[in-house]
Amino acid sequence: MTRPFKTFLSMIFALLLAGPAMAAPVKILAFGTSLTQGYGLPPGTEFTVQLQAALKRAGIDAAIDNAGVSGDTSAGGLSRLEWSLAGPPDAVILELGSNDMLRGTPPQETEKNIRAILDRLKKAHIPVLLVGMKAQRNLGAEYVAAFDSIYPRLAKAYGVLFYPFLLDGVALNPKLNQGDGMHPNPAGVKIIVARMLPVVKKLVAQVKH
Repeated sequence: MTRPFKTFLSMIFALLLAGPAMAAPVKILAFGTSLTQGYGLPPGTEFTVQLQAALKRAGIDAAIDNAGVSGDTSAGGLSRLEWSLAGPPDAVILELGSNDMLRGTPPQETEKNIRAILDRLKKAHIPVLLVGMKAQRNLGAEYVAAFDSIYPRLAKAYGVLFYPFLLDGVALNPKLNQGDGMHPNPAGVKIIVARMLPVVKKLVAQVKH
């Protein structure tokens, strides 16, 4: 048996022992505001970190890119979308609009910007989980109704996965929020992740490798 042939057999044997190649982690872009970024939270307790850990416990290998920017508006998100998609991601969790609401931005402007983002993601064939927000009730019934309706309307129009309210089960609970009453503490983030996990699993299932 010649030496080159022995080397070839050794390589084949090594490949057989190694088994099939490991699939790459699902790349998820978490694109949003300070609620995604982890404002005021100790390192390692942010939404993206806790969500990635929860997926791992569920047997899902995912790498979540934290593209949350504190204070960002829907217009700001739209302006940074292109470079945020460099890669590109396999899926996107889209969380924008809360700062628009806090600034009193007309809901039609917020909807226009989020619609433009969804248009771009649809063109790129990237699965999306749209995360909704609700307006503060002291902004008036007309504004509240107009703002709150943005998210379910867009989710239906684009046929994307939808989580109606990011802060569901956490909003207005002092034990689950930081001192500002607006940003969840680590315990609050844990609840958000647990409630959102089933729909995030559906998002992962939409990814085609």
